[in-house]
Amino acid sequence: MSMMKEFKAFAMRGNVIDMAVGIVIGGAFGKIVSSFVADVIMPPIGLLMGRVNFSDLSITLQKANGAVAAVTLNYGKFIQTLLDFTIVAFAIFMVVKGMNSLRKKEAAAPAPQPPSKEEALLTEIRDILKQK
Repeated sequence: MSMMKEFKAFAMRGNVIDMAVGIVIGGAFGKIVSSFVADVIMPPIGLLMGRVNFSDLSITLQKANGAVAAVTLNYGKFIQTLLDFTIVAFAIFMVVKGMNSLRKKEAAAPAPQPPSKEEALLTEIRDILKQK
């Protein structure tokens, strides 16, 4: 099998396409959450903390010197990223939890088992006795 045919067979499997769609949607969801945190959640928190803009929170490690830019530790952006991650992780947790509960419901209703040899024999004897 040529490399192209093998790749086509791999890429056209259902799981790969599902995964690709999930990655694209996940990326878009991540952008939505980042905007939600930066534009909706952090401004009120900053206001409550004394008009603090979290994206501007930083520690200057080395001041700017001529053409050399200042070296800063931007912990405010890190706090926003942690909040983004927490929201995305919680959303994924809820999706996985929902899927697991659906799987448990499917597993809870087992398929009917065929009768064992003993049960079949007892049923046969019962039917014979009913006929007499």
